[in-house]
Amino acid sequence: MSVFDHPEFDQHECVHFVHDEASGLRAIIAVHNTVRGPALGGCRMWPYASSADALTDVLRLSRGMTYKSAMANIDLGGGKSVIIGDARQMKSDALVRAMGRAVDRLGGLYIAAEDSGTSVEDLRRMGEVTAHVGGVIERPGPGGEPHSGDPSPATALGVFHGLAAAVRFQLQRDDLEGVRVAIQGVGNVGYRLAGHLHAAGAKLVVADIHQPNIDRVVEAYGADVVPVAEIDAQAVDVFAPCALGSAINAATLSRLQAKVIAGAANNQLDRRAHDQALLDRGILYAPDYVINAGGIIDIFYERTGYTWDKVERHLRGIGDTVTEVFERSRRDGVPTGQVADLIAESRFRRV
Repeated sequence: MSVFDHPEFDQHECVHFVHDEASGLRAIIAVHNTVRGPALGGCRMWPYASSADALTDVLRLSRGMTYKSAMANIDLGGGKSVIIGDARQMKSDALVRAMGRAVDRLGGLYIAAEDSGTSVEDLRRMGEVTAHVGGVIERPGPGGEPHSGDPSPATALGVFHGLAAAVRFQLQRDDLEGVRVAIQGVGNVGYRLAGHLHAAGAKLVVADIHQPNIDRVVEAYGADVVPVAEIDAQAVDVFAPCALGSAINAATLSRLQAKVIAGAANNQLDRRAHDQALLDRGILYAPDYVINAGGIIDIFYERTGYTWDKVERHLRGIGDTVTEVFERSRRDGVPTGQVADLIAESRFRRV
């Protein structure tokens, strides 16, 4: 099947397949849209079952980054890259550098950032062979303490503000005291989100495939733990997907008890039709690329003049943005994901 015929191909500007025999690198870089600026997006390393799965992921993720930048109202486009392989076993200095050279060959059309399976240190190693990386410069964070360049603190804080706005809209609650939240995935972003929620008085139920992640969140925040296969079915107020995509699918949709879906994962809906299905069930969905834009906002200010105060103000605005989406959805009877798409498309297709 041609890339042009792929069901996730959406007028992508270019898709590059990368191979480096010496390091074993197999990767795909997808640039979706650069109308608003260069395409910024994470470089993910994941043990995909097939190259077809990797292509599906990178096409969906790169499209989402275009919409994310547009809804955050920043001058960046959308792109993504994926490295096929298990980061815990296959990652090497040679492989990371080879990926950096592949990014460099695009001449700035795509800017790579941290993602699942990669770290700030990986991006800094890429930065030794290309200038086209983001989220690598140390800068002052909350309270003035050094901030490594890792975008996950900003992502988590933005999700927290969006989640609080969703609770306010759906549950008519001005605070999170006693609100039960199920977090699927407590890695870098999910763990930090748990911290914000715990501080606000929320009750946490968590699941993760990695036991050290579970141990950390239980020790720090007293979270309850359930098996990964059961996290979506918990009797909670909010379900927060913070792992990989497709958390809302044909199987999980029927099990959901939460009244709000608000999490950090990309591509949370397995199918676009699930947007309408959530509306029909009276479940409020905070569109993922709207609520999880904190990381790209953080990196945007790294490139344009960084102060934490500017970043924090922008992150608080995520709550206002999702509220606008919720209000338009209720007024027009249109699913929230569709509303967000319409707003985003009016911004990046304006030219």
